[in-house]
Amino acid sequence: MLTIILAICGSFIIGISKAGLKGMGVFMVTLMAMAFGAKASTGIVVPLLLLGDIMAVIYYKKNCRWKYLIKFLPAMILGVFIAVWFGKDLSEDIFKKWMAAIILISVVIMWWRDRYSDMSFPNSWIFAGTMGVSAGFTTMIGNLAGAFSNIFFLATRLPKVEFIGTAAYLYLISNMVKIPFHIFVWDTISLQSLKINAMLAVMVGLGFWVGLKIVDLFNEKVFRKFILVMTALGAVLIFVR
Repeated sequence: MLTIILAICGSFIIGISKAGLKGMGVFMVTLMAMAFGAKASTGIVVPLLLLGDIMAVIYYKKNCRWKYLIKFLPAMILGVFIAVWFGKDLSEDIFKKWMAAIILISVVIMWWRDRYSDMSFPNSWIFAGTMGVSAGFTTMIGNLAGAFSNIFFLATRLPKVEFIGTAAYLYLISNMVKIPFHIFVWDTISLQSLKINAMLAVMVGLGFWVGLKIVDLFNEKVFRKFILVMTALGAVLIFVR
């Protein structure tokens, strides 16, 4: 029963995060890992993320800034390839520790970026590449690309809607790239996991609808701080679970 409750809540949060509240993704990772185990949960989550990505792209299709996406995406895909090789034979316990470490690193980076918001990051391919590889690695290991991609997009000073729209396309493409690796390399997507996805899909849609209502309540400054706070709270949860 507890597994069902955690899975339903996690799926609902996927929808909310895909509507634009990106920092909430860490709560989803925590709940799904508690429900299904760290590594197994990554395969269950990806199809649900892809469903949310499709909803986000449809809703925000006119708000993508392609020049930033093109700068970031190749490095992110490279990071996915590295993580596929790295994580293939990791034990459940080690995988869980890596997931927790990634959360901690994410929180530190987000805090540092917010604390020194007057500093300017270089608008260069090196910065985009570093953040992209990091995002790709973390999204494959634990569906936790948010902190690194958020740092990149926040550094570009994109308005809220363009931030969300560009990120929607980024995650749609990267999650599509991940699917074959989960099926054929990690064996974390199966007919059984897809049945679970089918039962949880409605919660993603409901969460997306609720998330759209919440996003409208935030101004630019509050939105940036919300991402930081939610990421920090998520880190606490994953360490104490």
